[in-house]
Amino acid sequence: MMAKPYFRTVYDVPREEYLAPGHGLCAGCTAGTIVKLLLKVAGPNTIVVNATGCVEVSTTPFPYTSWKVPWIHVAFENTAAVASGIESALKALKAKGMIDPAKRINIIALAGDGGTYDIGFQALSGMLERGHKVMYVLYDNEAYMNTGIQRSGGTPEYAWTTTTPVGKILKGKVQQKKPIAEIVAAHRIPYVATANPGYFADMMNKFKKGLEVEGPSFVHVLQPCTTGWKFDPRYGIVLARLATETALWINWQQEEGQFSVTVSVPRRKHVKHYFELQGRFSHLTEEDIEKIQKEVDLEVDRINKLVGRTVIGPLVE
Repeated sequence: MMAKPYFRTVYDVPREEYLAPGHGLCAGCTAGTIVKLLLKVAGPNTIVVNATGCVEVSTTPFPYTSWKVPWIHVAFENTAAVASGIESALKALKAKGMIDPAKRINIIALAGDGGTYDIGFQALSGMLERGHKVMYVLYDNEAYMNTGIQRSGGTPEYAWTTTTPVGKILKGKVQQKKPIAEIVAAHRIPYVATANPGYFADMMNKFKKGLEVEGPSFVHVLQPCTTGWKFDPRYGIVLARLATETALWINWQQEEGQFSVTVSVPRRKHVKHYFELQGRFSHLTEEDIEKIQKEVDLEVDRINKLVGRTVIGPLVE
């Protein structure tokens, strides 16, 4: 873990706003919370490369924009490539003396699960392998929410989507969620982390750390989606916290190869508490839920062994 966190309470959060109100995100959408806090950490000297998706289409209805920093919309597949090009261009301008070499300019690539797990993965892998100083932020609402709630590589097992229907034969998506953060960590970049807005200080600390490292960084943020997950808009942050409290989502970081869990859970809640608030899982039977619980238990054991101590505790109903 970080020796001295940058943010501990709401009083540590900068007051400046770089995402204007009045955007078109759904009521209760946690993407707005994530981006708002991300920009507070990054500050005004920031360039955002934003893939097609919910955030892009909702914050820039022509001729308006909610962004108070330089921002560019790119396609699903080339977010990391465009960010790489901007980083290289800034290096060249500094080398020519056209920009103060000491001036720090943050470059953030921002994309959803469809533009990261699936369509944009090739460009992302290339950016990481080349070592560009870009922080890639994945806001993961676990489906292609902007285009009709189709399944993605980030959609969890058994979840309903419009392309993983629920019926007599199928129970939603048949595959498990792709471990994208671990795949990124295998590129051996300086910093990889998972976060969620239910633990805002932990999330902001990870944004800060990711911006400060030399080389590429990746922060994978869970983003509860009221529309695609089918929950009451007031429960977005509740669900974000439940994801960690049940260990379905573990907040961790890998810094220069050192793995640690940043939000410990002394007593875990049963996964049923997470599922019961979401319509996308309303078809699950008790047998299905217990199967998922056993999978989570195995993952908890793996993480505790990896850390070398019990950071995710026993299950409590």
